[in-house]
Parts: sequence; structure tokens; C-alpha cells
Amino acid sequence: MALIDAFGRRINYLRLSVTDRCNMRCSYCMPVHGVSKLSHGEMLSYEDMVRVAREAAALGIEKIRVTGGEPLVRKGVIGLLERLAEIPGVKELVLTTNGLLLGEMAHSLRRAGVRRLNISLDSLNSTTFAGITRGGDLHKVLDGIAAAEVAGFPPVKINMVVMRGVNDDEVLDFASLTLQNGCTVRFIEYMPTVREKGWEALSVPGSEVLERIASHYPLLPYVSAEMAGPARNYKIRGAAGAIGIITPISGHFCDSCNRIRVTAAGIAKGCLFAGEGLDLKPYLRSADDGELREALCRVVTGKPGRHHMTDEGHEAFAMSQIGG
Repeated sequence: MALIDAFGRRINYLRLSVTDRCNMRCSYCMPVHGVSKLSHGEMLSYEDMVRVAREAAALGIEKIRVTGGEPLVRKGVIGLLERLAEIPGVKELVLTTNGLLLGEMAHSLRRAGVRRLNISLDSLNSTTFAGITRGGDLHKVLDGIAAAEVAGFPPVKINMVVMRGVNDDEVLDFASLTLQNGCTVRFIEYMPTVREKGWEALSVPGSEVLERIASHYPLLPYVSAEMAGPARNYKIRGAAGAIGIITPISGHFCDSCNRIRVTAAGIAKGCLFAGEGLDLKPYLRSADDGELREALCRVVTGKPGRHHMTDEGHEAFAMSQIGG
């Protein structure tokens, strides 16, 4: 079965947030004063998350990415991942993490059935990293990446949000990581989710990032064998790894968007920047799986043609509350 939205896009990818909590406070993810946390009763149970994932897979979802907040801070997450990996039709179970707890959990994640890891890593300088994350320990993240390799994971994907005057001087350092290592480094344009004043000054267009790299290294287009994502991919000639450019601001990738998302509170959204979304909890209280499937189908058919993140009137939100 295939899920097709109103714009002819095939939807085969679910981003499932398991918690709004995080052990970092990244400046682009939440405001400096933090955010109000969901109560235990407001969050979906693992049983409900498995049910949502199972019915989504029955409709045509083939890839599930588990996100947060920081997914590894929720107690019992390994058991959830084991159950998600066993759902018929799910071809890829992947996880995005900040890496702080990865050193102690990498082997368990691998055994649970997680196939790949994305690591949020915005600086290779410990001082800059601590500033962006408001206190994060870079060395723990690097140790976590090393532990993932020992556990048998394929080379990780590293997500770097590029911010002018903050970490954009490290673009070449990140690109050079791919020379000897098979990792993929994805450079992501800064998105104004928290809507702080003057956010435009932080944004570095993906084209500029690409030009900076190309001025030092010969770049070749690269076609990934993985399920479609928002990145335009390249390789430095002769490099073991790859480079991705993600341009939500300067170059909409909405025409090829293949995903829906469900927050830890059970709100299903066809777009990260959509409005209220559809609350799945009433459908989860019913024993009729058909009603839940119909609700998920409505999210797909109501998926917008493009996001309106930079438009006037777009409301601020904390990424941790929706799932990055």
C-alpha cells in the first residue's frame, strides 16, 4: 500500500518523538528560559507509540526515525525500539540523538534493531559547543560516536546547524571529517523556530556553505541509496564519507517531502511548521484500529504543499516539543 498526499508525494517516513525532555539546551532548539515539560499523563505511552507506528506501517510507512527532545533520556526506550524494529513493513529504524548517553547505550541500541544513528553536533571546539548547547560536554559526544562504531553501527550521520559568527568558521573542519571516515556530515541552515530577534543574521545559505567547501576540495554529486531525505548530497573526490546540504530557508525541499511526524504528546503533523496538528489520543482510546488509520490518512491528505516558516505570523516553538 502507498500513502500519497494531495500533491502526489509518496509518504513513507514517520518521525516519532518519544519525549520532549532533553539533557541539553541548544540555543536554536529552545529559548534560554527553557520550556514547560509535558506531564507523564500527557505523553503517549510506549504501547500507544507502537500502535501508531504499526498502523502507520500498515498504511505504507517504511522508515521510522525516533527523536525527542533527547530520546535516550526516556526510561525504557530500548524496549520500545525493540518493538518498533519488529513491526512488519518497517524497513529502517533510525534514531537521532545528541550523543551524550550514547557511550553507555550504543550496544543496547544496536541489539534493539536500530540500523543507523544521526548525531547532532554543532561544533568541534569544546568552548563553542558548550556555548551552543548551554553546557554540553563535547568529549562525551565524541566518545559516544566512537562507542557506536565499536558497537557495529555504520558510520554515523552528523548534523551541524551552521550559524554565522558562532560556528560557521568550522565548516571546513566538519567537511574534512569525511576524508578518512565514512561518516556523512549534513550542513543545515539555521531555522527560526524560536523566532529570536535578528535571527536572519545567523543564517548561512546552503549555497555559501557549498562554495566554501568547493573552494578547498573538489566536490562531486552523490546519490545516496537510502530512502529519500531533504539533503542534496556530495562527496569530496576520493573521500570515504559524504556531505549533505539541507536548505529549509534558501531552497525549499518541500516538493519532495516524504514524511509525517507524531509528537510525544500524540499530535500528528504533516509538516514541522504546520499549526496545531491532529490529536491522536481520542483515536488511541478506541479499540478500532480503523479509526486510527483514518486519522493518519487525514494527516497525509492535509499535508501542506510547502512550509511557511519565514512568513509573518509564524509562531515560535521549541523544536524539542515537536521532534527535530
